[in-house]
Amino acid sequence: MTMLLERQAQLAQLDELLAEAGRGRGRVAALVGEAGAGKSALVEAFIGEFGQSARIFRSACEDLSIPDPLGPLYDLAREAQWAMPQAVAARRGERLPLFSDALDVFEARTGATLLVIEDLHWADDATLDFVRFLGRRIANTHILLLLTARTDRSEGQMRVRRALGEIPAGSVARIDVPLLSEAAVLSLAAGAGRDGDAIYRATAGNAFFVTELLSAENEAALPASVRDAVLARAERLSAGARAMLDAVSVFPRRADAWALTGLCGVASAGQLTECVANGLLDDLGDAYAFRHEIARRAIETMLTTSHRREFNQRALSALLERGDIATARLVHHAVEAHNLETVRELAPIAAREASRVGAHRDAAGYYEVALRQADTLPEEERAGLYEHYAFECHLIARIDEAIKAQEQARVLQQALGNTLKEGDSLRWLSRFAYLLGDRQAADIFGARAVALLETVPASAELAMAYSNLSQLAMLAERLDETLALGAKAIELAERLNRPEVVCHALNNVGAAEQWLDLDSSRLHLARSLEIALEQNFQEHAARAFTNCACGEMNQLGYSQAQAFLDRGIDYCVENDLATWRDYMRGVRAQLLLRRGCWDEAAAEALDVIANDRATALVRYPALVALSRLRIRRGDPSAEPLLAEMKQFLQKGTELQRLLPYAAVIAEQAWLGEADKDEALRLIGLAESLSPTRAVFAELAGWRQLLAPDIDPGDTSGMAAPYRMLLAGDWREAATFWAGLDAPYERALALAQGDEAAQREALEIFEALGARPVASHVRELMRQNGVVHIARGPRRTTRANSAGLTQRQMEVLQLIERGLSNKRIADHLAISPKTVDHHVSAVLGKLDAVSRGEAAAAARDSGLI
Repeated sequence: MTMLLERQAQLAQLDELLAEAGRGRGRVAALVGEAGAGKSALVEAFIGEFGQSARIFRSACEDLSIPDPLGPLYDLAREAQWAMPQAVAARRGERLPLFSDALDVFEARTGATLLVIEDLHWADDATLDFVRFLGRRIANTHILLLLTARTDRSEGQMRVRRALGEIPAGSVARIDVPLLSEAAVLSLAAGAGRDGDAIYRATAGNAFFVTELLSAENEAALPASVRDAVLARAERLSAGARAMLDAVSVFPRRADAWALTGLCGVASAGQLTECVANGLLDDLGDAYAFRHEIARRAIETMLTTSHRREFNQRALSALLERGDIATARLVHHAVEAHNLETVRELAPIAAREASRVGAHRDAAGYYEVALRQADTLPEEERAGLYEHYAFECHLIARIDEAIKAQEQARVLQQALGNTLKEGDSLRWLSRFAYLLGDRQAADIFGARAVALLETVPASAELAMAYSNLSQLAMLAERLDETLALGAKAIELAERLNRPEVVCHALNNVGAAEQWLDLDSSRLHLARSLEIALEQNFQEHAARAFTNCACGEMNQLGYSQAQAFLDRGIDYCVENDLATWRDYMRGVRAQLLLRRGCWDEAAAEALDVIANDRATALVRYPALVALSRLRIRRGDPSAEPLLAEMKQFLQKGTELQRLLPYAAVIAEQAWLGEADKDEALRLIGLAESLSPTRAVFAELAGWRQLLAPDIDPGDTSGMAAPYRMLLAGDWREAATFWAGLDAPYERALALAQGDEAAQREALEIFEALGARPVASHVRELMRQNGVVHIARGPRRTTRANSAGLTQRQMEVLQLIERGLSNKRIADHLAISPKTVDHHVSAVLGKLDAVSRGEAAAAARDSGLI
């Protein structure tokens, strides 16, 4: 068979993985290749040759306009005779308990289980979450999860890559399904008596393309494309068989025999047999499917608009008559049939079903579809659709769309005279504005919400509006206001039995109390987290993990902060809370920076910043970490990061954003790379806004370095190492930082000591790669009369020892940080092609065969 040529290595690898699963060492195997490379044929061959010893359950994702939430898991459940609809109802749509049930169903313990999900690039978010969930637990099971996915640059494929990237590396085996070699194509062509060179030129070795062109009727002239080859074969069918083929083409993935009967009247066995005999359809026993999605699309795109609508309407009618079809499939055919009434009826149902299982991207898609046809709906119903759409958009970080939809809902509620709903819309607008980085708008919307809701009887909406203002006050470090508003929210919420509001307000109060009463702060934050986890308030739980971690970092409890971050990030990954996950990853990058793990910090922060879907607020902690790192390493590309951070100060000065920005600018000014007066102005502004001296501790240290003549003021309440330094006790401060495993802060303290301490500081800065800082300390030592200061290796000397140019040295440093060629090109403002040349030169001069080997060689030789 064409598809099985040059696939023995892949089959052997799959066979070994299945054998390991049988021994209790489960894995995820991802078959990846371009469309038509032969992934499905490889799956068939593997199951046919090696699968007899395993329980096998198969499924696939469909190319629906909006994916069917958990569709593949429903397929697997049916094959395993597991009543999943009842399981979903029993678990109230909560994914983690549902996925745990699925794991119990599929784990045989007495032998291997093979789970197959094909075409994962079309998967919904909930299915990707299931893959993540299973992948993170599969190592100690008897399960082999076999996935197929394309290698294109589509959004779906990128989501697959992210999902697989969140599974432990040791649990995932990526198996490439390459194109056929020229020799293989020539061999196949020779067997068919065809021009192998021409076929290879036309197909580049794509297995499906090769098969289609070898089957072309006209041997003298190859079809111009695979689409033309498929259409040429279809034209050979009788009129009835061609009509049947057209009918099947509107069904993504497969057309059940009973559906074809409803679609075309009595489905002619002869017509279907003719389609199968001509190699256009596969007979699956109870259904028919095109041999490849490429062929199905070729036929479907040739349908006229009227015929496509007609076939989809017939398909919709047949599926509705059946009565047990997933709503997502019904909506797909209703949209394609332009059946607006059915779309209006079913799209909101599909959206609620998607949201219930956590497929928020798909839920937003269904609400979009519903709103396109909502003009004739009553105003109250339309307002509800806009509110639900706004909520789903904010969960997937589409904040601009969320604000537009929520404003539409507010206007409709105002026209209806529904003050309660209008006030709640204003509260949501406050939250969305904050997520977008607009503090001024957040304050205005929040105050309007409370003012409006106080005009009607006390409600849960008012309690949440109080808590929202409490949160905004906490973020600005207005502690008294935070506690007062938080207490009002808690009192009203407890009276109305609304635990979600109690949970939210406790979080605000606990976060503010870290500067006033640490024990009470930890108690309230722990209670908030406990309620959130007990009640499955996922966003509240993520926020509680975040504030627990940030509170511990502020108090220099780095080990406790690490534990909260690890737990919180894992929780967000499990529950598809990408916004909170990325925010916490930025915080973790800051912690890694403190602990001297600079490369890991850079990789963590860059991964967040590279996500173009992340909002300004979500990016902020990562910006703080990466800008500090780049300044310390002397990287000129820190400036765009600082410009983005500064934008937060242009829409309302919030102390929680001002403090790190002022610290970064102060450090830059100390190194002579920023205006000292501007740094002191920012420090003064932060001091005027700080509710306690504890909040101001780090900036007080930077001000002493910039302007030692300024009185540090009251240092009581500040963390110990800052207080020690401000009192001139650099030795104890350095010892304290050493105990926290914070080498850079330790070196900063030593740099303020005697000559021996400064020499020790130089060694630490050089070891960290903080060359501009080391150079600055050398200059300070010279000014103080110190002589015989080790110069440190010049960058040109290090580069010349390997024969590298200055630019190649820059490229090598970025390779070592894990940047791709494209990101190196963006970083250095040069073309990707130029980067390719530099990378090749670096590998050659270091006698390395890979980027990782080059980075290792550079570290070993002292180049980096």
